Amino acid sequence: MKQPSPTAATGKRPLTLLELNELNFDIVRRYTQQFPARFPNFERLLRIEYRETSSEDSYEKLEPWIQWVSAHSGMTADEHGVFRLGDAVNTDFPQLLGTLERHGVSVGGVSPMNMSNQTRAPAYFIPDPWTQTPTDGSTWSARIWDAISQAVNDNAQSRLTPSTVAWLALAFARFASWRNLGLYKSLLSRARGAPWRKALFLDAFLDDVHAGLLRAKRPQFTVLFLNAGAHIQHHYLFNARGLEQNRLSNPSWYVSPDVDPFGEMLEVYDRVLGRHLDESRDLIVATGLSQVPYDRVKFYYRLKNHKAFLSRLSVPFTQALPRMTRDFLVECADEAQAAEAAQRLAAVRAVSDDQAIFGDIDPRGTSLFVTLTYPKEISVGFKIKDGNGRTWDFHDDVAFVAIKNGMHSGRGFSFFRGDIARHAPASGAHVKALHDTVMRHFGAPISRPASLSGKSA
Repeated sequence: MKQPSPTAATGKRPLTLLELNELNFDIVRRYTQQFPARFPNFERLLRIEYRETSSEDSYEKLEPWIQWVSAHSGMTADEHGVFRLGDAVNTDFPQLLGTLERHGVSVGGVSPMNMSNQTRAPAYFIPDPWTQTPTDGSTWSARIWDAISQAVNDNAQSRLTPSTVAWLALAFARFASWRNLGLYKSLLSRARGAPWRKALFLDAFLDDVHAGLLRAKRPQFTVLFLNAGAHIQHHYLFNARGLEQNRLSNPSWYVSPDVDPFGEMLEVYDRVLGRHLDESRDLIVATGLSQVPYDRVKFYYRLKNHKAFLSRLSVPFTQALPRMTRDFLVECADEAQAAEAAQRLAAVRAVSDDQAIFGDIDPRGTSLFVTLTYPKEISVGFKIKDGNGRTWDFHDDVAFVAIKNGMHSGRGFSFFRGDIARHAPASGAHVKALHDTVMRHFGAPISRPASLSGKSA
């Protein structure tokens, strides 16, 4: 492999941070052992410098939108105070791209989770689908973000607007790699009833977009975040061939026992890894967290129309914004309205067993971060009741998402190729140490805010 030239601004070799969200490399290793030569690029990756990372002890803080902020800021969860997806925009502490740019490093990013755009002139910047922060300002980046955001946030209903379809088609024609056309065709042709293949299609496409932008702009540091692995583990991990002594299985109506979404994900990611391992750049591959098999059966549902449901419930709000899977953000005019909204949502319960429908409600100022936590099947005729005793059918208000298969673990996996390996953190270090690793590579100063005035509120 040709060695990269040092960058002009810093004298350091260019670096890519590839974030394979929550991927459990213990299971990956079992696949490479069970199926020799099927995943050649994972086998290459497993031979390079390796470290494990750790995270908070509290399970409530083992969320990717919390831990990636740690990796991008060099702070623990309690230090940065960001506990909601999308809340990075309410902070003013520095994160990787903005800090490196101020140090003279050219930067780019595609979908880094919960990262606000603090840059002034990035080579490229496309936010994650859930964070309302500016793109780099180019038409392509803005339209790709709009289209992907709409597609991801409405995925449970398989509803795409004409604008989304048109811009995704144009972006596909512009960025899709010829070598991946067979893969795209295969994933699309088999996507009906198999949502994980849509997630894999999106990750393959994001990698192609990133590759095209990287070739054109050549920033010294770039970050790419891919989420299909996390999605597949959450919802289909029980089907993984690499699991040992798993006592739970998915019902056949949900996914056939002969299908292995985890293995399909590894095949797609093996292609992605091959591209990055062949690049003449230093490389970090990191997972942030990981997932392990869940210990019970739990159903996931998502509201179809958040605004319509809140209006039906007489919840006061100014905005209702979907987040990942079951979560949504409710913004209110003032704190009094937010308190009323929280009270009305907390009162909603299932008629059949009196369990709360929205068991997690996080009020903060004028907004609420809400999760639809009801864990059982919501079938036709399922009724809910509000605090005033009104009842109605709930089945048509929600879209089935999945059966939970994976749960978060604070154990993360990181791999380092090139000069960057000299700065790899100690094994078992908090995931925040990834930030300092990148900073040291570019010779950038490492500092912590004296006070977190931008802490999420």
